[in-house]
Amino acid sequence: MTTEISGISESDVQQWRDKKRYLWLMGLIVPTAVLVMLPVVWALNQLGWHAAAQVPFWIGPILVYLVLPLLDQRYGPDGENPPDEAIQRLENDKYYRYCTYSFIPFQYITVVLGAYLFTASDLSWLGFDGSLGWPAKIGLALSVGIMGGVGINTAHELGHKKETLERWLSKITLAQTCYGHFFIEHNRGHHVRVATPEDPASARFGESFWEFLPRSVWGSLKSSWELEAQRLERAGKSKWHWSNDVLNAWAMSVVLYGALIAIFGVALIPYVVISAVFGFSLLETVNYLEHYGLLRQKTESGRYVRCAPEHSWNSDHLVTNLFLYHLQRHSDHHANPTRRYQTLRSMQGAPNLPSGYASLIGLTYFPPLWRKVMDHRVMEHYDGDITKVNVHPRVRDKVLAKYGQGVGGVK
Repeated sequence: MTTEISGISESDVQQWRDKKRYLWLMGLIVPTAVLVMLPVVWALNQLGWHAAAQVPFWIGPILVYLVLPLLDQRYGPDGENPPDEAIQRLENDKYYRYCTYSFIPFQYITVVLGAYLFTASDLSWLGFDGSLGWPAKIGLALSVGIMGGVGINTAHELGHKKETLERWLSKITLAQTCYGHFFIEHNRGHHVRVATPEDPASARFGESFWEFLPRSVWGSLKSSWELEAQRLERAGKSKWHWSNDVLNAWAMSVVLYGALIAIFGVALIPYVVISAVFGFSLLETVNYLEHYGLLRQKTESGRYVRCAPEHSWNSDHLVTNLFLYHLQRHSDHHANPTRRYQTLRSMQGAPNLPSGYASLIGLTYFPPLWRKVMDHRVMEHYDGDITKVNVHPRVRDKVLAKYGQGVGGVK
């Protein structure tokens, strides 16, 4: 005999299985992509197709801007949430943790391999006559950068957890992109100020990605340093103390790239700059689309209401979610920041993006196209009430003229 729990029988809960359980290993495709492409490069060179042999080094951009959007369109939304009664069992299943942990060794194998390939003068074993040409070098650096950007998402998953190991693994993962301060700012800054004009990582209505990028990069850096300085001051320590998590995270990047440049020479510097900058800019494109135009309202006391599903753009597209550990179920993440990725759900009340992140990342680079796709969705989410929207000050007058007499979210 079975009993019913919230409309689901105990036997159903016991039998429920995560259909995506082994598909989460797709998260390892990005950190292993360059490794997997080397036999392809060798084969193309053996066929005498030397120009074509440079294309596989662009595997990162090919995956993000072409393959994933096509797969998202092919397979569409997931449509399945774990039942509430299965959440605890999923949270305690360490298999899911090992899926994220395993990203890190492949990440650094690829970083070192990329450094070697970028600077090697003799790659005859790959079929090249001498070193890589610049088209292949740039593709390689961008592919490693995309891996670093996806690595920030892995660090994001780990950094929200309470275990000391996972928090340190988060900082190690961030070292590649020189974005260790994200560990502080995201957890203690962004999650507090999300969907408000005070948050540098929440994009405003009418703000282009190219305006948002420097604001978010500098604002997040400044905020992380202030948060750590305040924490250490309360503990009676100098902000320059070794326990400053911004400083020790940055130190990891210095050690990493100092060692690589010492080994491979100054010719590695373009590789370091391209891969690190492109990596953290990929994170910022995701930041840009996650909260675009959304605004938490203020109570009578002047405080912002608690963050709810309605304050984050959601996407349930299956394939990109598998690559990003359910990052697109962003509304549930902000409601339950310590919840592990395998238990995140698509929530009622959350505004939904028209496709997965991978499909929209490239769109953010073209402001008129982005606004054509997203501005009407923001207004529909707020039933046409512009006073509820987080509007960029630059477009204040135009927005007033187009949508109404009041503008919310603008100081």
